[in-house]
Amino acid sequence: MSFVEYSDFIQDGDVAIIYLNHNSAVPVKVQQGAQTQTRYGVVRHSADLIGRRYGSKVTCSKGGWVHVLHPTPELWTVSLPHRTQILYTTDIATITMMLELKPGSVVCESGTGSGSLSHAILRSVAPSGHLHTVEFHQQRAEKVLEEFKEHRVDHLVTVRNQDVCRDGFGVTGVADAIFLDIPSPWEAVQHAKAAMKRQGGRLCSFSPCIEQVQKTCQALVDRGFEELSTLEVLLRVHDVRTVSLPLPDFGPDPSKQEPPPDPAHSVATPTHHAVTMKTTTPPREIPGHTGYLTFATKPRT
Repeated sequence: MSFVEYSDFIQDGDVAIIYLNHNSAVPVKVQQGAQTQTRYGVVRHSADLIGRRYGSKVTCSKGGWVHVLHPTPELWTVSLPHRTQILYTTDIATITMMLELKPGSVVCESGTGSGSLSHAILRSVAPSGHLHTVEFHQQRAEKVLEEFKEHRVDHLVTVRNQDVCRDGFGVTGVADAIFLDIPSPWEAVQHAKAAMKRQGGRLCSFSPCIEQVQKTCQALVDRGFEELSTLEVLLRVHDVRTVSLPLPDFGPDPSKQEPPPDPAHSVATPTHHAVTMKTTTPPREIPGHTGYLTFATKPRT
């Protein structure tokens, strides 16, 4: 099992995703003799998981069932233990595309946080790229390094516990892309430029407040970055459901010359039928602002 390589069968030591429903998924470390308690009953690792195919439907002790899925960055984002506020799939998809990440890319990231974006970056740059990620908080840095080892992607990432605004990323002239998610990204712009390759590259900064964006953009301009753009990704998910609608009664068709009904043979007026169809409805409430994504390009030097 690896977050960047697919395996068919669950093995002892794997991290698997217990998928209960659309709103509930739990990561578990598969171990001989261990058990995982769910709302549908107990899942026994030795009997129910090890040796089974990923994607299998597993019956729990109470008669309910769950699916056991292979871990992916998307599933990790919705099931990981939160140590910080994290980035979600909508922003992550935009970031990985706009930073032009591909296999072999070298990326510098700060801060690491709970590792939600880090896992998506690692899959994008595997098998020959590398992620240099910086986390100011020592315990968080140690925990995320432990998770990278459990997920078998630690060969693709270097974790540093330091202040990026003061000490930089620990590398110079190697990065194709930079990502900043820190309170004062403008203070790290000079270190970001130093970490990037001479052939140029892309930078993204995530900030919740527009004042942070203004300071960061000014710092980027002062350091010679070009093609600045700031955007906000708002997600609107429509609810797909089945509805039954009555067919309208438009009265008799005037184009048809039909004889008047014979009262002696009159029958009750038939009721109008309904039609069943799939439809979508917009949400009554839309989740609002998460943060601003500011992108910039380092010119070739």
